[in-house]
Amino acid sequence: MSPPRVPLRSGRFGSGDNGQVSLNPSRRRRRIGVVWGSLAAAVATAVALYLPLTLLAPISTVAATAVAYTDPAPAPASIAWPAHGSSAVAAVGFPGVRATNGSTAARPIASISKIITSLVVLEAKPIALESPGPTVTFSAADAALVKKYQSMNGQTVPMAAGGSLSERDIMSVALVASANNYAAVLADWAFGSQAAFAAAAKAWLLAHGFGQTTIVEPTGMSPSNVSTATDLVAIGQLALANPVIAKIVSTPTFSLPGVGILKNSNTLLGHDGVAGIKTGTLDQAGACLLFAAHYSIGGQTITVVGAVLGAVDHTALNADVRAMLASVKAGFHEVRLASQGEPFASYATPWKQKARAIATRAASIVVWSNPRVSSVISARNVSLPTKGAAAGRVTFTIGDRKITVPLALDHGFQDPGVWWRLTNPGTLMTASR
Repeated sequence: MSPPRVPLRSGRFGSGDNGQVSLNPSRRRRRIGVVWGSLAAAVATAVALYLPLTLLAPISTVAATAVAYTDPAPAPASIAWPAHGSSAVAAVGFPGVRATNGSTAARPIASISKIITSLVVLEAKPIALESPGPTVTFSAADAALVKKYQSMNGQTVPMAAGGSLSERDIMSVALVASANNYAAVLADWAFGSQAAFAAAAKAWLLAHGFGQTTIVEPTGMSPSNVSTATDLVAIGQLALANPVIAKIVSTPTFSLPGVGILKNSNTLLGHDGVAGIKTGTLDQAGACLLFAAHYSIGGQTITVVGAVLGAVDHTALNADVRAMLASVKAGFHEVRLASQGEPFASYATPWKQKARAIATRAASIVVWSNPRVSSVISARNVSLPTKGAAAGRVTFTIGDRKITVPLALDHGFQDPGVWWRLTNPGTLMTASR
């Protein structure tokens, strides 16, 4: 017998036709309201957090992409060397222009010796550029040197006992007219004797590292005065660095009272840029020339110094030197490194704005032959820069020389705006980390 059924009472709960319990309608509405309220609160909270994060988040920095640089690579130089003797050439301030050809053995240098004599004397008896220096009175022994050197077939200029000249004028006659008697008097006056001069010259050569050069007397009439073309090029650079000697050897003529106008023995002077410095002629030496030439290339003056020893005669020597200088000059190039406004890096933002890092000035360099030119671009990361803002630098390296050019932006970047910020949260969140 089954238990009696207990009927459900109506009240807060009711039953459907199938006998299941159901919520009161007012209670259901309240529950739904609570759910929607919670969702609304959550959305409001999310919006409250999202809007500041996207609208106020910092913009990520943009890295630069370097523009490929091409080495200018000018044509290599080739020197037209003389077919005889020994020769060397260099350019002041250009270590790459230092070459030699022919024999490297020391050989007689004739009157080029007078350059060394002048350097040694000026070290002992220095004078300022515009100063005449001390006055030297000629003795009878000095005057007798004219006949001595004439008997040796050496170049002389008249000299009278009791006459006098300044140190500078004596040196000018010795270097411009290659007068052996004046070179000998200059050395005797400065050191007391030729033996003392020879000792001073030896010490000077050793002090300057010219181990392949020997000077036993001041004129060059002795074939024992020897050097190499390489040593002479370096000696020539020292001579040109001395303003007194540099001015004298560039003088086409010299007026000597009581004698007249003396012409420079260097007949190339004033031609093909030649500005000195000394000729030499001796049976044992042949025709010799220590020379310098100035060229204006790329807005700068370039000094080329060279030496040729052992030529057949001065006509052939001059032709060889002119060809040699022309080939050296042709080897110089002005290489453009950067033009003002030239781009060296580029930028692109995620919101499609673009800018370039451009050179703020032009830059070029004079090179000889074809040295390698390399560049290193150091570009800054940028965020919202203005036009013209500093963007880094590009540094060019050519041998041991470096040239740096500042870079700046050709356009600025603007904030991407509300819509991009709202629709690109991932990019912004990454930037803010």
